[in-house]
Amino acid sequence: MSADFIDLNFRGHDRVIATALLSGADGVTLIDPGPTSCLPALETGLHGRGFALRDVRNLLLTHIHLDHAGATGTICERVPNLRVFVHERGAPHMIDPSRLLASATRLYGDRMDSLWGAFQPVPADRVTVLKGGERIELAGTLLDVLYTPGHAKHHVSYFNDQTGVAYVGDTAGVRVSGDYLIAPTPPPDIDIEAWQASLDAIDNWQPVSLFLTHFGEVTPARAHLARFRVTVRTAAEAVRDLMKTPGTEEELAHRFAEAMRKDVRRALPEREARAAELAAPFDQLWQGLARYWQKKREGHEQQ
Repeated sequence: MSADFIDLNFRGHDRVIATALLSGADGVTLIDPGPTSCLPALETGLHGRGFALRDVRNLLLTHIHLDHAGATGTICERVPNLRVFVHERGAPHMIDPSRLLASATRLYGDRMDSLWGAFQPVPADRVTVLKGGERIELAGTLLDVLYTPGHAKHHVSYFNDQTGVAYVGDTAGVRVSGDYLIAPTPPPDIDIEAWQASLDAIDNWQPVSLFLTHFGEVTPARAHLARFRVTVRTAAEAVRDLMKTPGTEEELAHRFAEAMRKDVRRALPEREARAAELAAPFDQLWQGLARYWQKKREGHEQQ
């Protein structure tokens, strides 16, 4: 059985952000509702399936980045008794998003509102905190929960062992089209060793397919995981090597982003290449990996 999902048409582009949908007699569960700026597209997608926003009973968050979780508080305002499931390291920031928004504003500046819309706090009594290792039943579906850090310290993945679909957020990367993969590595949490361990843990589920927020269902799952392990390692090594060359931080970041733009356009048509950069802004890929290597270097110097 294929995973059902809604294309949120982020900034007018298809295949950038997908919200997974589970439905049963007790209502609708959404996995990663996306940003508030895409809420009209989410509602349109629900209506096309015979549902309304009021039919949503649960929101499962893989992690709390704005492109995945931004609409959560707004949906809570509109839907009484909605439950929000989120990892314990992300839950405090959904209840009081001030630090999260301050960090995001450093990345996006005055584009925050146009990109993401409002990020409203989630009432604490609506939040179910996850650690990883739980089995939850929602919309008539049993889902296993796995803690999957590497992309973010507050990342979890969900697995339906009846369908074989693993909902993995950003842990298995960005794939807009074809076989071209991107490792989404924004600051501040990138941890390559933890990421590889998370990929191993997802592989241990032996999933049939993976559901990527960016974008959609991928099969065969285990072949994708094997290729993405290489993608993560190659991206990290590329940034490490570039950091050894002359240039300011700004110059190196620009060179990396331009190289990415050329590479993605060798693999994808222009519209899909633009969608890939919307899903994983190339300057942020540099920032996250450069920070990772700087932290590793500082750790070695302190030993």
